[in-house]
Amino acid sequence: MTYAYRDATAVLGPLAAVADPHGYDLCARHAKQVVPPRGWEVIRLAPQMEPAGRTQDELAALAESVRERGRQAQGGYPTSVAVSGSRHGHLRLIPGS
Repeated sequence: MTYAYRDATAVLGPLAAVADPHGYDLCARHAKQVVPPRGWEVIRLAPQMEPAGRTQDELAALAESVRERGRQAQGGYPTSVAVSGSRHGHLRLIPGS
């Protein structure tokens, strides 16, 4: 949802592909309940906003993650790495977690 202040219009459409500081991502329930300021118009670009389901890629990644965790638990891979506060890019490994 974005507001066009000059036109006194609230525009509802599909989720933004990139971050927009002036746009708001709403779930389907809240998108249906939008009440614009008094005297404003609402334009709905996607008349039927339905919740997105999981894609095949997401499901495959989830299944692989579960399989990988199962291999680790069965001793296929080490379940922890003893690293003392090393950094990898912007991530930090914390011992004991």
